[in-house]
Amino acid sequence: MNRLAIFDCDGTLVDSGATIYATFAETFVEHGIEVPPGRECRGVIGLSLTEAMRALVPGASAQQHMRLTETYKAKFFQARVEGRVEEPLFDGVAELLDALEADNWLLAVATGKSLRGLDHCLECHGIGSRFISLQTADRHPSKPHPSMALQAMADAGTAPETTVVIGDTSFDMGMARAAGALGIGAGWGYHDARELLAGGAAAVADQPLDVVQLIVEAGVKLDG
Repeated sequence: MNRLAIFDCDGTLVDSGATIYATFAETFVEHGIEVPPGRECRGVIGLSLTEAMRALVPGASAQQHMRLTETYKAKFFQARVEGRVEEPLFDGVAELLDALEADNWLLAVATGKSLRGLDHCLECHGIGSRFISLQTADRHPSKPHPSMALQAMADAGTAPETTVVIGDTSFDMGMARAAGALGIGAGWGYHDARELLAGGAAAVADQPLDVVQLIVEAGVKLDG
């Protein structure tokens, strides 16, 4: 049976935290809302935008959350047009993708980004063609709902027992658990190891290449 590694994007493949926080700040300032601390903003990375706004501004109405979401999207798009979006690959990510592909793993992405944003990010790094399935927040319920992981598995022809989710947030680990897949925490991202383990991670990798050994130790089926 095929084996599938599903990656989160922000905080796992790319270090986009600074740009995301700047966009949150611009959005809240425009709406006259106090800008939450950076830790709180990093804590919602991985959720869909509307869910993130609900978490950051819990007292606002559904209409206000929608307006904040639309402003954020416009601000982020403007930043991209102006060349202010910074989303570098984390050190070691390219090598991890190489190692998994060399061992005949299929690759996918499940992210809180929109499909347009994900496509742009992956193509900027020349890695878009490496992923057999791209699942985004504009087509699915927000993590930790398993919808994105389940669709990626269907696209790849894999089962939960031969699927691994690699992500830096408790939302990723919750999605993995809900889908019946193995969750490996990306310790180089935005949630700490304690949060990842509490969210359902089987283990937490300090560096990207550590993921390979952790998958083996977790007992994922290795026969293709």
